[in-house]
Amino acid sequence: MNSNWYKLILKVMNIKYGKKLLLKGVPVIFNKKGAKLEIGSDVIIKSSFLSNLVGLYSRTIIVTRSPKAEISIGNNVGMSGATIYARNKIIIGDNTCIGGNCKILDNDFHPLNADSRIDLLNNVHGGDCNDLIPSKPILIGKNCFIGCNSIILKGTVLGDGCVVGAGAVVAGVFPDNVVIAGNPAKIIRKME
Repeated sequence: MNSNWYKLILKVMNIKYGKKLLLKGVPVIFNKKGAKLEIGSDVIIKSSFLSNLVGLYSRTIIVTRSPKAEISIGNNVGMSGATIYARNKIIIGDNTCIGGNCKILDNDFHPLNADSRIDLLNNVHGGDCNDLIPSKPILIGKNCFIGCNSIILKGTVLGDGCVVGAGAVVAGVFPDNVVIAGNPAKIIRKME
């Protein structure tokens, strides 16, 4: 089922998207006031468990969580049941495939310090906790493939043409045209 009606919701939330955006099933896409969320042309977002035979655990979720956050998804990108969650910045290059159930997270979701976590739980900061939660931009190059069930963590930079093996936990900076796999992910081969 294509969810073209959902594009009206995207417009209301000030989410820019290009031509031929295809939504299979109903994703969860939210743009915090003041944040920037852009989706390129010819993007396919699959959110129905029948839309990918890998077996999706959830709908695709794309969220900017702070007013300063930015998500930019390039042209001709495909994803299935992925979670893309930004407090800082996530850039995904053109022609990138994001496998089923991948998580791309530019933050730790909670402070590392116990006292700060307790303050957050008690809402000491009145809901503004961005300074307490560590975050760093994620940059994913063009022509990348991210295998199913992978996790891309804060501060990761993937060069153009990178391939991430299924189930990898990725943190760090990786050059163009390498295959990355494992937990923690490491370069296992260079491509020509």
